[in-house]
Amino acid sequence: MKSKSIWPAWGMLAALAWLPLATTARADEGDAAAQAKVEAFLDSLQLQSGTVAVPAAQATLNLTPGYAFLPAKDAQRVLTELWSNPPDDDVLGMIVPGRDPHVLLDDDSWAVVVTYTGEGYVSDEDASKIDYDDMLKDMQKADRDDNAARLKQGYPAVDLVGWAEPPRYDAASHKLYWARDLKFHKADGSDSGRTLNYDIRVLGRQGYLSLNAVAPIEQLAQVRADMPQVLAMTEFDAGQRYADYNPRTDKLAAYGIGALVAGGIAAKAGLFAKLGVMLLALKKFVVIGLVAIGGLFAKLFKRRQA
Repeated sequence: MKSKSIWPAWGMLAALAWLPLATTARADEGDAAAQAKVEAFLDSLQLQSGTVAVPAAQATLNLTPGYAFLPAKDAQRVLTELWSNPPDDDVLGMIVPGRDPHVLLDDDSWAVVVTYTGEGYVSDEDASKIDYDDMLKDMQKADRDDNAARLKQGYPAVDLVGWAEPPRYDAASHKLYWARDLKFHKADGSDSGRTLNYDIRVLGRQGYLSLNAVAPIEQLAQVRADMPQVLAMTEFDAGQRYADYNPRTDKLAAYGIGALVAGGIAAKAGLFAKLGVMLLALKKFVVIGLVAIGGLFAKLFKRRQA
């Protein structure tokens, strides 16, 4: 999946302007306490650098200077307690730019959520035959069809505006990447903002790594510039790489490259167990949904939208 977007620059405290009058009357008392809890949460995160093992995926991240990694437990805490996503035990970590956890609150930054799917070797034989323009139309229709269920569950509806970066597959490195321009809106039809979902799939012997970068759509140029470095520092361990596949002993996935991009469409065909949770990571909905000051994050981030 980012997934995952980033908190507005004015931060959590300025979000008090959205609160009911009865709540804002207590804002002066709550501001300092709320800020202290956010700071304590950020200080508790264990950022790693350099060479980082991801044992659950039998992969390694060779982080270049300027990048850090949050291990699984901390990444899951960020997604649920800070960004109010549903819990997801499949999250193996998060790549962030820099060494300061406050970047997780910036609206001009991004984060990459790392997961792994071990459903077998994904054949790339169809890579050169896919019409991504036709696929985009199908994906847009699928999102429209799914919006009623999203709204019913309390999440914003989402429209796929188009490719922010058309899908590309590097046959030499066996890495696939693309980006979607997503627009969110509430049940009353009002526009709730746009976000960029930049997706990377690293193919391996027994499955694939998913790296989902989420950021404001305005940050496309920056994300586009940074993602080649993220691509380069992600690799499966020796013996688990794409070239290590043994057709006599290894499982072959029931889908190819096209299904990795189609996502939700493939899920309807029974190929995926779940849709991309990172579509729910647009943090401004958390800000708009704040209804109380005080308590730890269970209270600070209880509701997902206003």
